[in-house]
Amino acid sequence: MTPTLVRQHSSHAGTTPRVDLRARARDWSEIQERMLVPLYEAVYERLDVGGGTRVLGLGCGSGLALLMAASRGAAVTGVDSRFPERLDLARRRLLPGTPEGHGTADTRDARARADAVRADAVRVVEGAPRDAADPSMPAFTLVTAFEPIGCLAGDSDGLAELLAQATPLAGRGAAVVLAGWGPPERCATTSVLRVATKLADPLRSAGSWRPALRDDLEEVAQRAGLRPDGSGRVACPFGYADADSAVRGLLSTGLFDAAIAATDQEQVDKELAEALHPHRRSDGTVWMPNVFRYLIARTP
Repeated sequence: MTPTLVRQHSSHAGTTPRVDLRARARDWSEIQERMLVPLYEAVYERLDVGGGTRVLGLGCGSGLALLMAASRGAAVTGVDSRFPERLDLARRRLLPGTPEGHGTADTRDARARADAVRADAVRVVEGAPRDAADPSMPAFTLVTAFEPIGCLAGDSDGLAELLAQATPLAGRGAAVVLAGWGPPERCATTSVLRVATKLADPLRSAGSWRPALRDDLEEVAQRAGLRPDGSGRVACPFGYADADSAVRGLLSTGLFDAAIAATDQEQVDKELAEALHPHRRSDGTVWMPNVFRYLIARTP
């Protein structure tokens, strides 16, 4: 069956590209999402996430970070309003009786550990954080925003809006974790992401790549009325089986949508492949060391 092409919504481009959203969600889930596993693990270990933790995951996507928290005994709620196709995959991973049908070794191992999670300890909500409110349940003790900011112009604005809705659902002194790209000189993927800026409409700054700034996370926390309470850096290398997987994984992030809209898919694919060439190893794999940063803040 020929996949149905549907229009990808993007607030950053005047003309939006047409893509197969289900295929893109699968690429995210099977190729790209696992690149941030070291970040999830570092945060959960530092905060001792376990049986007494109630997690609200903002922009939860296809649910790998939630699955890892659930495997540690936490009760998890994920919300996402931008990627319903990813959210469908999250339901398959997290909710009992829903066939998963896909996944990397990371997701399968976590799923095996989470199989005993009670159905009432997992919720997947399509919508805004306010839609996750449930007066009958205790307040959340941990709010996570693992989608890294500090890469696209204006990306912190959307996060601030999410936090404004989410923090009232958390208890006093609850941890709120924000994530961001590390310094450009510590992220090999920086050179590849510049393709997005090169090809995007130069008259539109929103949606274009920009270098991460040192205080990106602190500024968002301050705007949300949160109190910083520690930070850390985590190595998250992007490793792919081959150049084709690398292109598919990077496109699944949505970071190149403005470039696709300004040019075309073929042009973006070509320039992405060229930008990846210096990162290809003799066996054909692609390897890009990166450092990501996280900030732990506290609700008032």
